[in-house]
Amino acid sequence: MRVSKLFTKTSKNIPAGEIAKNAQLLIRAGFIHKEIAGVYAYMPLGFRVLENIKKIVREEMNAIGGQEVMMTTLQPKDIWEKTDRWDDAKIDNWFKTKLVNGTELGVGLTHEEPIVDAVSNYLNSYKDMPFSIYQIQNKFRNELRAKSGLLRGREFLMKDMYTFSRTQEEHDQEYEKVIKAYGRIFDRLGIGDITYRTYADGGIFTPKFSDEWQTICDNGEDKIYVDVVKKIAINAEIMNDENLTKLDLKKEDLEEKRGSESGNTFHLESKYTDALGLYYTDEDGLKKSIIMGCFGIGISRLMGIIAEIFSDKDGLMWPENIAPFKTYLVRIGGDKAIDCADKLYDELTGLGIDVLYDDRDVHPGQKFADSELIGVPYRVTVSDRLIETNQYEMVERKNGQKNLLTHQQLLDKLG
Repeated sequence: MRVSKLFTKTSKNIPAGEIAKNAQLLIRAGFIHKEIAGVYAYMPLGFRVLENIKKIVREEMNAIGGQEVMMTTLQPKDIWEKTDRWDDAKIDNWFKTKLVNGTELGVGLTHEEPIVDAVSNYLNSYKDMPFSIYQIQNKFRNELRAKSGLLRGREFLMKDMYTFSRTQEEHDQEYEKVIKAYGRIFDRLGIGDITYRTYADGGIFTPKFSDEWQTICDNGEDKIYVDVVKKIAINAEIMNDENLTKLDLKKEDLEEKRGSESGNTFHLESKYTDALGLYYTDEDGLKKSIIMGCFGIGISRLMGIIAEIFSDKDGLMWPENIAPFKTYLVRIGGDKAIDCADKLYDELTGLGIDVLYDDRDVHPGQKFADSELIGVPYRVTVSDRLIETNQYEMVERKNGQKNLLTHQQLLDKLG
């Protein structure tokens, strides 16, 4: 991609009405466009980041046997009535709509009921389980206050997975399998060392704890208590002596932190399968309940969390795995620099290296400022002066380290 062809532009101005750091930076850098509070469109740079996050999540879900589907956004009222969740007093933040004939519909907030409804056409024998289904899809929440950028959206992109098991023991095995996959996802996203499995209230689904995945963040909306040695945490909402005993945690070992929820997992027991009449027949011909689990990761929310954490006064600093481009190529000078930079751009892209090439006829300072705001991991400069020494200047965005490299050294570094 050449910057001269990129229709989005950077801005020095903080967008009006945005108080969240992630939204301020992402809008200024041209990654997202705000439609209304809590609703953002993803521009070319932002879309590339989302796709890179999705790729990592998809690979890890597929690796544990997840089967990807795409469910509908519009949902029928009757299946939600069967689980007693249609009432706004029981499930808040719903968006609902109506057909022309007056039929009420729900707008995708979560998909337990539709998933069970779909599965009921195929599952009846003990031989059919265990299995897991996931999707990556836009969700909708009628948030009263949406002022945290991508961290609290009215429309957002989410991965939700649902497991189906024959017994509680089998469910527990599947549950821990997904937990390990989540750990790998956060490691690959560059936040594994600051993301904690955090025990939280199981809610109406189960007497067990649910698991939140809390990423340490100064602007996080949740208070958590972290045992750094055990690499687990407990949400402040359930912080009491009884729960600490259950979890084998000691108050004196815990550190208070602010966290932002990057994922969550729930034990659903047989609440939805029983309510919707989905059972299986065991080896003895007996009808048995099906145990479910639910596993969510906020794809767009992760983008916001990472923007909050990996940034400084000059702009964003994307981890290499999810950056929109690996290299920001800057050219400075006349015909020699243009010819050299053009050839390097063609060579790097030919090698499969993602390059954002700043080929604009603007002051070098503007190019450098934009490279830092956009946050691509490596900036490579081609200039008339550097050509005379047969070198390129490379600056690493994450630490500002500057090196002069030969052509081969540059290829080795970026390859």
